Amino acid sequence: MKIKTAASFIVLGVALGVAGALFVPRLHHHDAESAAQQGPLYHCPMHPNYTSDKPGDCPICSMKLVPIEAADAGKAEHRIVLYRSPMNPADTSPVPRKDSMGMDYVPVYEDEVSAAGEVSGLAGVKIDAQRQQLIGLRTAEATKGPISGDWRTVGRVTVDETRVRKINVKIDGFVEKLFVDFVGKPVRRGEPLFALYSPDLLNAQNDYALAVRTRSQLGGAPAGEDLVAAARRRLELWDVPRSAIAHLDHGGAPLRDLTLVSPISGVVTAKNIVQGSRIAAGDTPFEITDLSQVWVLADAHESDLPRAHLGTPVSLTLAAIPNRVFTGRVTFIEPVLDPKTRTAKVRLAFANPRGELRPEMFGEVVFHSRPHDGVRVPADSIIDSGDRKVVFVAIGDGRFQPREVKTGDAAGDMVEVLSGVQAGESVVARASFLVDSESRLKAALAALTSKPAATKPQGRGAKP
Repeated sequence: MKIKTAASFIVLGVALGVAGALFVPRLHHHDAESAAQQGPLYHCPMHPNYTSDKPGDCPICSMKLVPIEAADAGKAEHRIVLYRSPMNPADTSPVPRKDSMGMDYVPVYEDEVSAAGEVSGLAGVKIDAQRQQLIGLRTAEATKGPISGDWRTVGRVTVDETRVRKINVKIDGFVEKLFVDFVGKPVRRGEPLFALYSPDLLNAQNDYALAVRTRSQLGGAPAGEDLVAAARRRLELWDVPRSAIAHLDHGGAPLRDLTLVSPISGVVTAKNIVQGSRIAAGDTPFEITDLSQVWVLADAHESDLPRAHLGTPVSLTLAAIPNRVFTGRVTFIEPVLDPKTRTAKVRLAFANPRGELRPEMFGEVVFHSRPHDGVRVPADSIIDSGDRKVVFVAIGDGRFQPREVKTGDAAGDMVEVLSGVQAGESVVARASFLVDSESRLKAALAALTSKPAATKPQGRGAKP
């Protein structure tokens, strides 16, 4: 009888255990759902897609998890569309699992992939205030105002080719005396350069003196005037100074040495004679350059050429002369580009009365254009990928929308926006590259969920 009673209790205990096993999981599951709907959830500030029902550290970056709103957590809990690898977002699964390193796949919610961006490959993102502060995100308002359109390039100082003069001789002779004996020496107009002895020139002076005496003997007859004019013309063509001709007009004796003077003021840039050397007709003993005005050759790229016009005012600054700004203007634009540098030379004229601008100096040239009104945004807000330019516009409630823009002139740290952004809208000015990365990730997840998710085989250590 005792044995039967004990057996009956054992059977009753097993039955109660089975019933309890069936009831407890249901109760536990119900409590878990209630906790998910009512209890706080936590997520990573840098990886908000990772959530947990208890505080701790992020398995991806080891940052401390922060609580999120319970209402948002309840919504997100029922909108999981797939799971992705925390290390490779392209590796997805329709069910929870672990990767080869034992890390849990991160759930991806419906609201994370449903927002489509206006730019292909990008999607709108939502960043809460706490995360914005963490990544240093700042916004700036697009304003409308004057844009100068100034642009900068590098320039090189050269001589003004129209102010270079070569001194040549038109008769054979010998250098009797040299007054300018080194390159770089400054000379003034009318200053003596060298004394030339030439037998032919001496004979020409004697002929002129004889013509003057003959004219006086003929009493001013036309024949005498013609003879004097022919002899004078011969001396002038040989570059005999007017002072030497006037000396002969007043009855002076012919000069043995003829002193040739500088026709312009400048500096000697070439000297090809020494005292005592022989000179033949056509030789160029000196080259004199006037540096009171110089050229600056600036390189203009293809995109800058439409903004360069004749007469455009420019300014030049040199590292060798700090705190000085030289002003000039555009005088010529080369019609052909250099095939190696893809630039065209723009010739600028600068006054140089004190000789501060020396040939072969380098400096920064700024081209000044007329200002015009336009919409401006900070240059740091524009993400230039080469084939397009994108900004992220704040549309409220922590949401940012990518927009493709076309840019115009730059004004300091501001850039003109021709289309894509209106005045008064706010754009991301700092941490724009972090927002761009988040947008690209979200767009990639949206592209993955737009295709039927293929169930991957459960690997080792995968969750059922």
